[in-house]
Amino acid sequence: MNITEADIEKIAQLAHLEITEAERKMFAPQISEIVTYVEQLDAIDTSSVEPALGGLTSEGEKTESSRLDEEQPSLGQKLALDQAPDPASGHFRVPKVLG
Repeated sequence: MNITEADIEKIAQLAHLEITEAERKMFAPQISEIVTYVEQLDAIDTSSVEPALGGLTSEGEKTESSRLDEEQPSLGQKLALDQAPDPASGHFRVPKVLG
């Protein structure tokens, strides 16, 4: 499937992204290659593969979980922040992501 620059612009609009003309030109062939690669999955014969039922048995019953869902004590602030790369005043410090 050939992805055009117009397709890239539409995707950017739907995702509320601002992209430049240079980015549209760069992304169109890259995404076309990705889509072409994914389309190869259509060639695989899956007629003998049972559909996944999302954790249900073929009869529709729940499967047993691997562990009991029991209340556990929390790590606590000190232990949780022990391996944090940049803790500050008892919190995780992360880079600013919004303008």
